[in-house]
Amino acid sequence: MKHSPSDNKTPASSADSHMTSLTASDGHSFKAWEAGSAESPLAVIVVQEIFGLTTHIRNVCNDFAAEGFHVLAPAVFDRVKPDVILEYTQAGVTEGLELRSRIPSEKTLADIAACAKALREAGHKKIGIIGFCWGGLLAWLTATRTHDVDAAVSWYGGSIGNHVETAPHCPVELHFGGEDSSIPHTEIQKIRDARPEVEEYVYDDAGHGFGCPERPSFNRDARDLAWSRSVDFLKSHLEQK
Repeated sequence: MKHSPSDNKTPASSADSHMTSLTASDGHSFKAWEAGSAESPLAVIVVQEIFGLTTHIRNVCNDFAAEGFHVLAPAVFDRVKPDVILEYTQAGVTEGLELRSRIPSEKTLADIAACAKALREAGHKKIGIIGFCWGGLLAWLTATRTHDVDAAVSWYGGSIGNHVETAPHCPVELHFGGEDSSIPHTEIQKIRDARPEVEEYVYDDAGHGFGCPERPSFNRDARDLAWSRSVDFLKSHLEQK
């Protein structure tokens, strides 16, 4: 059964949603938003934008739980500053970029790996990942630099074009806004040329962050179509045959 994603600016209600704690392989302890349960038939890691574990990201987790997923979303900013939730403003972008600059990618990937490990220990044989904005890039890096996931989806992940030299180790689906000034069409074409095996969708009238109801760039039609494609893609590669 298909569920519509939430447009709420408060977390969608879910009895199985809560904050939990995990520990990465280097001993770093961090928080993660958990939705769904170990009894859910599917599992996915949701990776935040540059703004932290916002209401929007928690709603995305809850929406995936409603689709039958056990979900973990790591608070990747905990590496440098705990409990960060930034506003969807230019000031929020500036602070988020500053925090991001202080976290090496391999450390963030270690946090994602800890989520994958926790989901596998909960009994899930296959794990997916979906990331938004910065998280979209991290989903791509997880797919190309690790074997921690079995399917990956990226929404408006910036700088993926700088990391196409390595083929992904699992199926990948990418979503971009055709009006996204931060990800030029030349980069989208570069990815397509280098990795023709990767599914790629461009939404002509959508800008950066088109999937977030809290941003001025929100485009419901593009969001709904990208959501449907993402859920179908993850289910097709993660469901036990």
